Amino acid sequence: MAMGSTKLCILQGSPFVCFQFQVLKKKNKKNSVVQFYFSEKKKKEERELKLSLPMKFVIDNNNEELHKVLNAKMDQVNARRLARQAFKDIQLGIDHILFKTWIFTPCNGLKVKESFEVNSRGLEIFCKSWLPTASRPKAAVFYCHGYGDTCTFFFEGIARQLVSSGYGVFAMDYPGFGLSEGLHCYIPSFDAIVDDVMEQYSKIKENPEFHSLPSFIFGQSMGGAIALKMHFKQPKAWDGAILVAPMCKFADDMVPPKFLTQVLIGMANVLPTLKLVPQKDLAEAAFRDLKKREMTAYNVVAYKDKPRVLTAVQMLKTTQEIERRLEEVSLPLLILHGEADTVTDPSVSKALYEKASSSDKKLKLYKDAYHSLLEGEPDEMIIQVLSDIISWLDVHSLKHSSSSS
Repeated sequence: MAMGSTKLCILQGSPFVCFQFQVLKKKNKKNSVVQFYFSEKKKKEERELKLSLPMKFVIDNNNEELHKVLNAKMDQVNARRLARQAFKDIQLGIDHILFKTWIFTPCNGLKVKESFEVNSRGLEIFCKSWLPTASRPKAAVFYCHGYGDTCTFFFEGIARQLVSSGYGVFAMDYPGFGLSEGLHCYIPSFDAIVDDVMEQYSKIKENPEFHSLPSFIFGQSMGGAIALKMHFKQPKAWDGAILVAPMCKFADDMVPPKFLTQVLIGMANVLPTLKLVPQKDLAEAAFRDLKKREMTAYNVVAYKDKPRVLTAVQMLKTTQEIERRLEEVSLPLLILHGEADTVTDPSVSKALYEKASSSDKKLKLYKDAYHSLLEGEPDEMIIQVLSDIISWLDVHSLKHSSSSS
């Protein structure tokens, strides 16, 4: 066993926080596993850094292994898993309201489980659950994450807040996203991803431990599109859906001009995995709070390159399909959208509310809010959105329990 040390310095405005690492390298048959143990140490002489300084990583040059972890291409899953292993403890300690406090009630007990499961397509899928230990969950909430994202970063904080209010929470990374197997952020078929999510969540719902619980699907951004497509395929499978800034249509300035779109559709048949499609800075467009925008640097397995050609085409076609089928949405529905969202179009959330055939539907629009309602807004807005979600869940979980008894 070889030992060494290095420093990872994270500049986050002020103060400057320095993490001292000890690096332990263990060799096994498959690969090298690097575990990082850190202790936090504030440097008084560097407290006067300017608040405008953007977050960035500064790494001492004395550890080649750490450089490899942070600078590796994330196209393949092994690199993503190694990077996440290196940073998962640091992620839990970031100065974000989702992680630093119990917003509603303290959690009396939390059971967290991570696993990898091979699905029917032979792909290894990362799954995670958060369950209360002090009481039986009121309901099961199944999460669908957004484009380029993972269920292991900001959603970790969201899930813990839901558990503190009595809910069991389940999540997964789609193939090619986060810690699941597949080329990073490559979607050869949107329907295939929908089927993968349906397969995984159906298995959990069939578990005797959770079978009798009310079940709600919770989709954010692209995850909202996945949730709606799941509903189209299984209209009676869910007791309700929570859609946060759902990807029913992209804002006009997020979509390439029509002539370029046609070029991309043609290219998708020849160079489907090419990273080519132009886009705005998503963090800038999605996060209103500047400090929280800087924190996205901690999400080391998030996809940050240009969209792959076929991925972009698949997402565009999906939004066009959903926009045509809004009248088919029939389940209880909570839609939440920022009025200043320039990533997904809030006007289509309004259209979804108006056209959905559901008799139980609610639309919440938040003045001046951007795309990332639960991660990138000022604290008071995040608290409001979470409160609206939990209040809706409380009412609908109770309604389901009353009708079942």
